Amino acid sequence: MTATIIDGKLMAATIRAELKEEVRKLKDLGVTPGLGVILVGDDPASKSYVTAKERACEEVGLFSDDNRLPATTTQAELLDRVRQMNADKKIHGILVQLPLPKHLNEGEVLSAINPDKDVDGFHPINVGRMVLGQKAYLPCTPHGVVQLLVRNGVKLKGAHVVVVGRSNIVGKPLANMLLQKKEQANATVTICHTGTKDIGYFTRQADIVVAAAGHPNTITADMIKSGAVVIDVGVNRVEDASKKSGYRLVGDVDFENVKEKASLITPVPGGVGPMTITMLLFNTVESARRTVK
Repeated sequence: MTATIIDGKLMAATIRAELKEEVRKLKDLGVTPGLGVILVGDDPASKSYVTAKERACEEVGLFSDDNRLPATTTQAELLDRVRQMNADKKIHGILVQLPLPKHLNEGEVLSAINPDKDVDGFHPINVGRMVLGQKAYLPCTPHGVVQLLVRNGVKLKGAHVVVVGRSNIVGKPLANMLLQKKEQANATVTICHTGTKDIGYFTRQADIVVAAAGHPNTITADMIKSGAVVIDVGVNRVEDASKKSGYRLVGDVDFENVKEKASLITPVPGGVGPMTITMLLFNTVESARRTVK
């Protein structure tokens, strides 16, 4: 068996086309969805990610308010910028790019964002709503994972999903989303992490394995059962002298070997990554839609 590759770029393009039509309808009603972006410092990965988000906004037709602040920005200055965006009616979604410089209090900044504009889904109020199964902005990467599964015909109801990783950004929210008693969920979920004695014991039982551990080759072929669906959220740099950059990107899964055993698998890059930005746009458009009376 050789797995079918899940094309995250194609799926993201499909959803963006749907969003573009939604944006057109909102503009006809006099509302242009707006995303406010705050980037503090000069971290290359963050700068690249924010630039990609801005290009995606332009593609779909969103207004993007780009705020790039120096690494010396104080907590008070950053909070003031967030409050300005909270009050700006042109801004429907606010993104504070993480990680922040170490002298800034990330939790305080995220909590300062108006929950109704928290399109990253990180505000404690939105996290609470998500856990309770209430209407909330879902964190973008887990939401993207769910969309990849559903739109590729993977049955979640009754499936055993093993999530490897317990971060607040991916592992915990994804597990909560999948166990909800609703459509596009209703799975049996197991979470594995660094304290799990034998991760393979659990992953070999799984119908769906989601790797979000942050380490290459966390999931190897002997750790999955034949025909399992494997979603790789990891993005890791490994040295590669054949590349101009001196490195290449790999996920948390031993892709070449696992794909010979899985039924469906996401590549890295080109799998989950494109969906993360797309679901950020999805949440921003949804926020704008809620302002239409």
